[in-house]
Amino acid sequence: MSVRLQPDPFLNELTSMFERTTEKGSVWVTLKHSSEKSKVQRNKMKTSGEKIEFRCLIRATDGKKTISTVVGPKDHQRFQASYATILKSRMTALKKRERKDKRKAADSDKKEDSKARTAASKAVN
Repeated sequence: MSVRLQPDPFLNELTSMFERTTEKGSVWVTLKHSSEKSKVQRNKMKTSGEKIEFRCLIRATDGKKTISTVVGPKDHQRFQASYATILKSRMTALKKRERKDKRKAADSDKKEDSKARTAASKAVN
């Protein structure tokens, strides 16, 4: 069952979800564009010329508990900044991918080839 929270308590609960799943587990967060009105109501508002205010529905679950919140356009910037801070601080268990720099790899291959040619020419002489 999902619990709808205000944005600040949602962020606090999200932080505690990340803490609970530090050793083992995952947290899934979904964001959805929402107007909280039915399609019929939106169509009536559209035909009458009323402006439809869209919001962002955010849900988070750790598999056991599900929480959600709705963020309006006025609070979106502040919420997004706080959310980004939480994500950056909690994603410490991720492993960096080993990448080969294409130029360095190509240069090292060329150096190895030239060393091999030099050694082969010395062996022939």
